[in-house]
Amino acid sequence: MSLEEEQSLFGPHDRYVKQVARRHQVRMSSRGGTLRLKGSQEEIDIMHARVDKILELLRSGRELEANEIEAMLFDEDINAKAAVSKKGSAGHGKNDQRGSVRASGKWPTARTEAQQRYLDLLRTKDLVFSSGPAGTGKTYLAVAAAVRSLREGSSKRLVLTRPAVEAGEHLGFLPGDLEDKIDPYLRPLFDALNDLMSPAATRRMRELDIIEVAPLAFMRGRTFNDSFVILDEAQNATSVQMKMFLTRLGERTKAVVTGDISQTDLPGSKSGLKDAIRRLGNIEGVGAVEFAAQDVQRSSLVARIVRAYES
Repeated sequence: MSLEEEQSLFGPHDRYVKQVARRHQVRMSSRGGTLRLKGSQEEIDIMHARVDKILELLRSGRELEANEIEAMLFDEDINAKAAVSKKGSAGHGKNDQRGSVRASGKWPTARTEAQQRYLDLLRTKDLVFSSGPAGTGKTYLAVAAAVRSLREGSSKRLVLTRPAVEAGEHLGFLPGDLEDKIDPYLRPLFDALNDLMSPAATRRMRELDIIEVAPLAFMRGRTFNDSFVILDEAQNATSVQMKMFLTRLGERTKAVVTGDISQTDLPGSKSGLKDAIRRLGNIEGVGAVEFAAQDVQRSSLVARIVRAYES
């Protein structure tokens, strides 16, 4: 860590060092260009992930404002903090919106045996496949695991992707830029994120590239390290696309692939999700769970509808 990086990270007159000690009970110091953190392991892991992201941005040549660094260190919303500063507020009043997992937000718990197995696999496996009807918690539980991984510092980035083949629509013919085009396809993922974190935190993490959204086709040629990657609606990925996606996974990366094989929109092609589960479901480090109508949690009516279509 250079002297300039240390000055940015520690703040004027070591202000951030004192705030970190007060808020997180973590002591920050530097010796010989090496950052040292002392405190509980959980708090150290969280702070280490935040510091790594700040240093990564600084080393990429990005100039960070003081309020941005402070917001990243303490997981606050940058825009809210700037508004508070302009009003001359000291401390954290009503205008200070937290960007961490909501205090009132509940971490999901398993309601069925399949969901419990899914949660166990998300904790213990590097690659997890989940297939089954809508409303079984496939996507929500995956996003919850990703948020927890970010919060605990196990992952530095969350990558959300989805095939852009639904109901005959293709990205090139939809209005807007890439983000505008892909957002509707990823709305269920964002709904889950906003339920587990504040919307302000979700927006800020996207601005800082901690959360990235991209269509599956744009994954080619990339490698994801220290990431949590979710491929949603994977029944609409071909076998070639699935292989391409799975070979993007790098070191210290966890991936979750979700979908409903019964709702494939691929014209004349075999679902890559079904093929991948068959090929990879039993290899080391990989887990697979299949949900059924009894796992549907949306309503009893939805469960009965699913059973009717399965029969």
